[in-house]
Amino acid sequence: MTHSAQEIISPLAIEWASQSQVITDWDADMAQLDLVDAVLVCPATRHTIGCHIHGILDTPMQMALTAARGRKLPMLFIPSMHNSLSEDVVTEDLCVELENFGHRVFWGVEQEGRRKQPGVVEIVGLLSHIVNQNRPNRRRVALTLGATRSAIDSVRWIQNTSSGKTGFDIADYLYRMGHKIIILRGVVTIKSTLTHTDIRDCEEPESMLSQLLDISKSEDSPDAWIFSAAVLDYTVVNPSMDKIKSGQENFSIELEKTEKHIDIISKLCKDDLKIGFKLESGFTQQELIQSARISLNNNGLDAVIANHLESVKDSVVRAFWVDAKGPLIDLKDNLSMAKLIEKQLSQARDD
Repeated sequence: MTHSAQEIISPLAIEWASQSQVITDWDADMAQLDLVDAVLVCPATRHTIGCHIHGILDTPMQMALTAARGRKLPMLFIPSMHNSLSEDVVTEDLCVELENFGHRVFWGVEQEGRRKQPGVVEIVGLLSHIVNQNRPNRRRVALTLGATRSAIDSVRWIQNTSSGKTGFDIADYLYRMGHKIIILRGVVTIKSTLTHTDIRDCEEPESMLSQLLDISKSEDSPDAWIFSAAVLDYTVVNPSMDKIKSGQENFSIELEKTEKHIDIISKLCKDDLKIGFKLESGFTQQELIQSARISLNNNGLDAVIANHLESVKDSVVRAFWVDAKGPLIDLKDNLSMAKLIEKQLSQARDD
């Protein structure tokens, strides 16, 4: 901690909260030179940034930063200051210098005339990604999530049910583990903390498929696909461009079968890792697993996550992992699901 930081919060409070040693002054142990995996400077004042850029070792913290730079360790700076300081050309130059050293700079949004510190979940997520992105077998992952809908007229839709939470939980964990994530987001009811990922909105099945095809043909195309979105099986034929009058006693709509995203992408990307989801209602466990195995074989998938609609909020068994290699695996919650997916992604492969 710097001396200025100690005027705001005591080292004892930080030590108690973090259960870690807090270095505030010089001592013979020189703990600031201990080996670490990464360095987070949060919040980072302009004075702290300037001293680091110019190699001024006037505090134990500056010595720790210089030592980390010398070891080429990942470093993340979170500047926080008034707009009059953040918009100054010298501040901009200092932050450019940080990036030239290979450090990362993460500014928060502007609020009340200040660039405030981002949320701790966002900061920890980014730092985790920076630390883990150099681990072996990091992948480029395309992940669909949320519900899809189809227009009946200019104000009415048919839509299936999905909050997007499972997909976001998986994407968040994979991002923290260093994988590069592209999210194709349908209709969702929750907000994500993933501010550093490529998120593309596609609320209709046709637009989601179009995005998937564009991504598959891109120069930096994914080598792993996770299909967690709830895609409509049927869409409206010839929706009305205007609002259908409400005075009618009844009216009918015609539906047509939707193209299966997972089937199309599986044929185009045969060598990529692919994980699907299978949701059924009113099935026995045996029937559910059989349905998952049919999807696994028909679509050339590496694994299928199968669950009953009735057990989506179950605290005992959230879902089942089904693949062709091993036994059925119970998944207790979204975290255990994400960990197993990450384990599958991280296995060595032939590029």
